[in-house]
Amino acid sequence: MKPLAGIRILDLTRVLAGPFCTAILADLGAEVIKLEPPQGDDYRHVGPFVSGESALFALNNRGKQSLVVDLKADEGRALALKMAATADVVVENFRPGVADRLGIGAAALQAVNPQLVVASISGFGQEGPAADLPAYDVVVQAMSGWMDATGEEGGTPLRTGEAIGDVAAGLYAAIGILAALLGRGTHGGSHVDIAMMDCLVAMLPTSHALQHYAGQPVKRTGNRHPLSTPFGAFRSADGQVIIAVLGPRQFAGLCALMGQPELARDPRFTSDETRTSNEPALRALIEAWTTSLPTDALIAELRQAGIPTAPIQTLAQALDSPHARARGLVADLPHHRLGSSRVAGQPIRFDGEKPLSVAGAPALGGDTRPVLTALGLTPDQITGLIAAGIVQETEFA
Repeated sequence: MKPLAGIRILDLTRVLAGPFCTAILADLGAEVIKLEPPQGDDYRHVGPFVSGESALFALNNRGKQSLVVDLKADEGRALALKMAATADVVVENFRPGVADRLGIGAAALQAVNPQLVVASISGFGQEGPAADLPAYDVVVQAMSGWMDATGEEGGTPLRTGEAIGDVAAGLYAAIGILAALLGRGTHGGSHVDIAMMDCLVAMLPTSHALQHYAGQPVKRTGNRHPLSTPFGAFRSADGQVIIAVLGPRQFAGLCALMGQPELARDPRFTSDETRTSNEPALRALIEAWTTSLPTDALIAELRQAGIPTAPIQTLAQALDSPHARARGLVADLPHHRLGSSRVAGQPIRFDGEKPLSVAGAPALGGDTRPVLTALGLTPDQITGLIAAGIVQETEFA
């Protein structure tokens, strides 16, 4: 199942947001040609490294071809435009205005291919007062409200443990590209503008509910839910356990399991709102029970009673679970240097099958000759471009 088979994507992205997007599209069957500068994608130089290969680059560039092109040279720009003429999509994540200055902005690209979908990923969008600001994930987390909503109750703001701004922008970019491809038959090509800031603001439904509808400021609540109670982490005899109760039926089941069915009728705890208002008192009652049992025993009892629960696992524990293995959450792909590289891959299943790229991340310039040959260049022309430093190839071709 390769739903994007036949779609050609010219990938001008680097680091995380753009490569995360195009790796998803490669998994789904698109042909992704990654144009890199002579020094390569920045992530090729960021560890951890295995045999000289960046793990971050390997994870986010599976299934792509690499062509090194000097876009600052006239011949390099001409090559990029020639490739765009036969592509369905171009994805770039330069700072706004840079692509235009290089002569490969949306207008220039669509001049050679009016049906082209151009996706531009940036920190703050292609226009607006903050458009020119440099943006890393932590910058956008800080400005979007994510950090303010994250952290221990009464504590300081915290960034999330992953680069959620980059990943969110990559996901929304994939959505935007697929929508633009679907609408291309009616509307022609389009320029899709994806901003990390916009994506993170859109991904705060609970904060928006508090801000716009409840008229309440967003407060940090640590590992508990700001609106639903009991819904979060509780102490056990040997650690912590997640208990996620939503609605009166589940709460009554928890009270019965604790041996205190009368708590479900206590006026302090008869609704989500009153339980949240009286959260400290309810937590004390729950933890008087949970701390009497080890985590494994608690989870067994809660699951038997039909109450959503979980241990707090490390990634290693999660991936070692029978469920993760059955679902194929990670896979090994052939790699030019490592032999094989482990990747997470896109998670969506189509008719029971999960599409995944057939190869790992490419060597820098490893596909120069085959890509340019497919573009119609002769061996002598390719050799001339290599000699002039416009393109380069690698020993791992």
